[in-house]
Amino acid sequence: MDRTPNDEIIDRERLVEITRESAAAGSAVAAEAFRGSLDVEVKSGKTDLVTEADRNAEAAVEARIREAMPDATIYGEESATGTLPDAGTVWIIDPIDGTNNFVRENRRWATSVACLVDGEPVAAVNDMPAMGDTYVGTPAGVRRNGEPVSVSDRTDPETFQVVPTIWWPRDRRDEYAAATDAIVRRFGDLRRVGCAQAALSLVAAGSIEGVITNVETNAWDTVAGVAMIEWAGGLVTDLDGEPWTPRSRGVVASNGNAHEELLSAAGEIDGAR
Repeated sequence: MDRTPNDEIIDRERLVEITRESAAAGSAVAAEAFRGSLDVEVKSGKTDLVTEADRNAEAAVEARIREAMPDATIYGEESATGTLPDAGTVWIIDPIDGTNNFVRENRRWATSVACLVDGEPVAAVNDMPAMGDTYVGTPAGVRRNGEPVSVSDRTDPETFQVVPTIWWPRDRRDEYAAATDAIVRRFGDLRRVGCAQAALSLVAAGSIEGVITNVETNAWDTVAGVAMIEWAGGLVTDLDGEPWTPRSRGVVASNGNAHEELLSAAGEIDGAR
């Protein structure tokens, strides 16, 4: 029997539901461990941390997805190998984005889940239980705690608040310094959030105007938030102003106004490499 457009709509609605439910399952596990006793491990560097809460939260997200789709393809921070698949339905998971904040008992962290179909996002959730905020995005728009949100309508860069995101390692601190200098000279103020998905969500909700980095990013740190910015009316590109993809180096995200100014700021960071 041939599928109808209505069948496709029902399928997409189901994917949104699974994305929302799985993020909630993971964030509940993380929230239970938050501000408790944690065994903290170091991965690739002194500030690249992981805890048992990260692993348990990812397991909870995966369990909920597999309950609905046993053969699901899952690309999670604590378990992924290889590159992000381009075809089929893929779930991208960051169980605790902002682990440094989490272990320091800072409330700005998120459980992030995105669902892609043949490389295109169809649902994204950034759940921040310690903040009391849940962002849910689809191509139809973005909601925070059930209420529609959109990017800000500010046009004057001198009123913008901009976040430098992702971590510059010790041997790239000249770039970090260039990022802060470029932002404070060009824009109204700088914010440092410590959680990439939270920062991207704030752009989608109109709370800040931009996020920039020239650092190579991971899909679990970016895809959900990037999709929500675009669905909320904003713009996300690579460092050359081309459409952003998970394989792009760097991220330049804005409310769509004065995006060239953000690109110029990101270019100054790259000039310090």
